[in-house]
Amino acid sequence: MESIFHERQEGSLCAQHCLNNLLQGEYFSPVELSSIAQQLDEEERMRMAEGGVSSEEYRTFLQQPSVNMDDSGFFSIQVISNALKVWGLELILFNSPEYQRLGIDPINEKSFICNYKEHWFTVRKLGKQWFNLNSLLMGPELISDTYLALFLAQLQQEGYSIFVVKGDLPDCEADQLLQMIRVQQMQRPKLIGEETAQLRDQRLPRSDVGQAIEVNQPFDGTGMLDEDEENFQRALALSRQEIDMEDEEADLRRAIQLSMQGSRRSEFSDSELPQNVPQLPHTSQTDSLSSEELRRRRQAYFEKQQQQLQQQDQTLNLHDKPTLSSSTLEADPGGDMSEEDMLQAAMNMSLESVRNHLNTEEK
Repeated sequence: MESIFHERQEGSLCAQHCLNNLLQGEYFSPVELSSIAQQLDEEERMRMAEGGVSSEEYRTFLQQPSVNMDDSGFFSIQVISNALKVWGLELILFNSPEYQRLGIDPINEKSFICNYKEHWFTVRKLGKQWFNLNSLLMGPELISDTYLALFLAQLQQEGYSIFVVKGDLPDCEADQLLQMIRVQQMQRPKLIGEETAQLRDQRLPRSDVGQAIEVNQPFDGTGMLDEDEENFQRALALSRQEIDMEDEEADLRRAIQLSMQGSRRSEFSDSELPQNVPQLPHTSQTDSLSSEELRRRRQAYFEKQQQQLQQQDQTLNLHDKPTLSSSTLEADPGGDMSEEDMLQAAMNMSLESVRNHLNTEEK
């Protein structure tokens, strides 16, 4: 397809590209098309002046911008039609009743010009094959004979106006070459925007921020290790917090449980205990001690614990915190007591119960 002339889109000069792709050469420039547009504007001005140069319609016409061209490079259908008249070519509306009555198969035509809003492009037959020469494509697009009618119908549904080009087109190298051979197209040409986006993605596969980081801080593994270490430290800190909370709750539950067990033990004497309760085996250290020595050591240990608790009670009294007893805990279990107060009360009850039990054994 290298022999096919195909102008790509530049600015809004699609009308120029449409004409040159149709004629297969650089036949028109923006300057020449602007000259045709100005000539059309002058002809329209002269027709309006026939009604009187002082009329309101004429003054309004002079104030309006040209309908045949604008600064962006757009040209009207009148400019395209007049440009083709130079080559003896005529435009006929494809879906007009006059043309439809002729019943001509589209594949028997030579070329079409399609327009939607301000965009123009050419569909032309070169040799024995049809090509979409849209300037928005990166190259010519091959259209099969069976697909041509469907392609034109689809354009009409999308709002395109289609014009049939009547007359003999100038000879061109591509038409002569494709009369002898047929071409095949394995892949449809991309739109110019698609090609540009793909090239940009290939040049910038990563974000600008990622590139800046990579340039300023080459990868040596330290960044990843620092991040992993930071995440590990955060996870370890959270784990420690959870363990501390669980330990505090566990201590409170154990103290309350001991308190309740101690209270129940003080209510029963040794004779009332069931005879089939299994006894815990003694360790080697307790075997070497007499029962009396073991009792004295336990008594001394609990007295020492009681002294420490009394000192803590005195410290609490200095801060206007009342000492809690087992009766207070029984009277108001929970209530407005804090976890610290409940733990203190439970330990007091536990020690009192154990002391009573030891006194009972001593007696």
